[in-house]
Amino acid sequence: MAARAYWQGQIRLALVSIPVEVYSAVKTGAKISFNQIHEPSGQRIAYEKVVPGIGPVDRDEIIKGYEISKGNYVLLDEEEIEAVKIESKKTLELVQFVETHEIDPLYFEKPYYIAPADDLAEEAFIVLREALRQAKKIALGQLSMRGREQLVAIKPCGKGLLMETLRYADEVRAGQSFFHEIGDEKPAKALLDLAKTLIDQKTAPFDAGLFKDHYADALMRLIEKKAKAKDGKRILEDVEEPGSAGKSNVIDLMAALKKSVGDKEKPAAKKAPAKKSGAADKATPAPRSRKRA
Repeated sequence: MAARAYWQGQIRLALVSIPVEVYSAVKTGAKISFNQIHEPSGQRIAYEKVVPGIGPVDRDEIIKGYEISKGNYVLLDEEEIEAVKIESKKTLELVQFVETHEIDPLYFEKPYYIAPADDLAEEAFIVLREALRQAKKIALGQLSMRGREQLVAIKPCGKGLLMETLRYADEVRAGQSFFHEIGDEKPAKALLDLAKTLIDQKTAPFDAGLFKDHYADALMRLIEKKAKAKDGKRILEDVEEPGSAGKSNVIDLMAALKKSVGDKEKPAAKKAPAKKSGAADKATPAPRSRKRA
């Protein structure tokens, strides 16, 4: 089944308009989700709209309210809310360009792929993509759809473009408010050098396929096993707990770093063991595969 476009319209750069289609870059159904079930009957639990002291209410008696203080609401009906919604537009105008490093990762929200809508749009699409790539810039604009206006950033992505919705400034908390109690002390050079060595040893190109959600995998195995169980009994899986570093909560940072660096180096030292003879042979037993009388 072909993917359904999230948005269809045109990107406008000055007097140039490029027909495009936008597709979600993430799979919303990939996560495992649960429903609440009434165990005695096996039926799914439904929720009723209730008012404390009154009980269930009809849907047509419900309106929306914005809490301005504890228990005090400004009430709004659907007509009032609809009146201030932003009209959906079929044009995404690129209004600013910024350096690729200027946008803090905190602002990025959700990714989408952009592709040309047809063959006629392809030439202009490629020009925009390559111009952004060579300039090392990100394009900014605001996309109006479904009653709201979203700030978006667009950058090259292989043969296409990647659009990411951005959070507005008032949606992001200032991180420094959480860090103000952290001291200004500089780390000891020996500790810093060991940490940097460990970082260098574990540095590799990013490959998302190397990382797995082990909890989700174990949960799916449990679900599949229970689905096959005829008696419907509970099946408990053994869960491996991470190994403890020790009984004490006090960690010798230098020793831990040295051990981490040393453990990484050991396998490399065993790749090509040197042959020993004489007294050394007597002190170190040979492997079984080589033991011949």
